[in-house]
Amino acid sequence: MKILLLAGTGEARALAKLLADHGQDVLASLAGVTREPMAYPVPTREGGFGGEAAQRAFMIDQDFDAVVDATHPFAVQISNRSHKISVELSKPYLRLLRSEWREEDGDDWYFVDQPGEASTHIPSGARVFLATGAASVADWAELAEGRTLFCRRVDATDDPFPYEGDWIVGRPPFSLEEELDTLRTLGITHLVSKNAGGPTSAKLLAARQLGLPVVMLNRPALPDCDFVETPQEALAWLTRLSH
Repeated sequence: MKILLLAGTGEARALAKLLADHGQDVLASLAGVTREPMAYPVPTREGGFGGEAAQRAFMIDQDFDAVVDATHPFAVQISNRSHKISVELSKPYLRLLRSEWREEDGDDWYFVDQPGEASTHIPSGARVFLATGAASVADWAELAEGRTLFCRRVDATDDPFPYEGDWIVGRPPFSLEEELDTLRTLGITHLVSKNAGGPTSAKLLAARQLGLPVVMLNRPALPDCDFVETPQEALAWLTRLSH
């Protein structure tokens, strides 16, 4: 069975290893948003497909038997497009989506569906750590009015930060001590995060320890498809498919 693995997450790397260990024919596809992505134990392509028509042509040419989408929970465009093409080509499609983070004792979270809602929960004059990724920094223009923002990114850039504040460069994972030091050094009063899910993030533990409010951006809706939460469940789905 020939598998297209839409990758870019820790779960995708773990699934790639499982598939390689089981001798599966798999191609991992990375969007190419970071300069030096972590290596995969299977053949890997990097870069976008060039739009819907080009992706459809690629999938037809490669004649994949199944598609496993293990991209980031907020990678809405590629997920919706890949699901649509898979349905059109009658190819089985699975969404591997790690479990959401849940508010626990000691947390002070405020849930929003859109970035524009964040300013309702963060007062003017606040110093805000945007743990939402550099690609979406433009979405937080409303929040930037009257507040100082710091946004973390993986790769350094010469692009100026668009708001009052600055870029913070670093490659995850980060330890609790590193996150505590970052939040304290910058004088952060509020944290903004996408609900990426998985093991509890050190940044959320640090916010809890420091008593910082967290604005949590809810996940976008899933396409109507099969989905699992772990690489092991994805392997089981593929195994059933091949029998």
